[in-house]
Amino acid sequence: MATDQTPDFARGPLADLRVVEMGVLLAGPFCGQLLADFGAEVIKIEQPGSGDPMREWGREKSHGKSLWWPVVARNKKSVTLNLREAEGQELARALIARSDVLVENFRPGTLERWGLGPEALHAADPRLVVARVTGFGQTGPYASQAGYGAIGEAMGGLRYVVGDPGSPPSRMGISIGDSLAATYAALGVLMALHHRGASGRGQVVDSSIYEAVLAMMESLVPEYQVGGYVRERTGAILPNVAPSNVYPTADDAMLLIAANQDTVFRRLAQAMQRPELAEDPRYATHSARGEHQGALDQLIADWTRTQPAEPLRALLVEHGVPVGKIYRAPEMLDDPHFAARQSIVRVPHPQWGEIAMQNAAPKLSETPGRVVSAGPELGQHNEEVYGELLGLKSGQIADLAQRGII
Repeated sequence: MATDQTPDFARGPLADLRVVEMGVLLAGPFCGQLLADFGAEVIKIEQPGSGDPMREWGREKSHGKSLWWPVVARNKKSVTLNLREAEGQELARALIARSDVLVENFRPGTLERWGLGPEALHAADPRLVVARVTGFGQTGPYASQAGYGAIGEAMGGLRYVVGDPGSPPSRMGISIGDSLAATYAALGVLMALHHRGASGRGQVVDSSIYEAVLAMMESLVPEYQVGGYVRERTGAILPNVAPSNVYPTADDAMLLIAANQDTVFRRLAQAMQRPELAEDPRYATHSARGEHQGALDQLIADWTRTQPAEPLRALLVEHGVPVGKIYRAPEMLDDPHFAARQSIVRVPHPQWGEIAMQNAAPKLSETPGRVVSAGPELGQHNEEVYGELLGLKSGQIADLAQRGII
């Protein structure tokens, strides 16, 4: 809910919403990040003294601080609250009663033990939307099991198909399972809010990691159920989709070229000064190119490795062939297209002056998202939230802090 005089349309399309975020790490907090990016007031509840472990996670640190936390907690407010104590639970109920959405990613049954389950919360406020992000969902024989993102990626089918066919299943270089479950949770929240606008009733959004991964697995299930085919790991290619691969260059760079559509392959053949390839029965159609994928990839690689990456990329762009370098963070920060679209923004930070991170996505023409602040300090907004929102006096807030309730 907007707390200043800035018009809602300038704050973002979700500026009239208040979200309470409980839980830790990524699956729940990324849902909160997505909502906060588009203007929702997201109040993150953290354990006094320690906070979300994401404050310490991440491979690289500066000044002992996590470089992951400023991203996943951006645009949020941090309050401390001990949810294991009755007084903390009562404060949580008061805060949730003044909010539109609760996001949590505890193991099923945890909120119920604290008297904060959806049934109890809906009795007090039937309009509340509760988003629950877990490994296996709220029901079923696995519901009570611990379920990190890696397990959901494995059981949802992703791990088996990622990597080189001669090696064990690999993992993505990011926490994709957690992020997918959080993204589906955010989508579910918006659908539930839309329904609430018509019905006046909130509901529970049950987003599991394994189902979020499963939802992205294309035709993997019917391929086996109907055709008896089990997808396997294929490395850098998709079988029978050619050419679409990473190719070497003269300066040891790598270019990804995707020319698997018939008309695009003709343009690639022109760029190679080999127009006859588009008429060759081995390569003239999508099916033929798939059947001769290995030979075609070798033919293209023999051509690309004779040229430096940038002139080759420019040549392919000129011919309308989809092509891209394999980017890392340095290339992203140096790319003029990223700069023109503000794909990466620089946000003020108390330790580092500013910190670069990805911008809000997608882009909306009238009410775009934005990154206003990096992840807050632990309990940074205690006075604001407990004082201004719940009406507690400074002495009461100090007493609660001294007794470890906040």
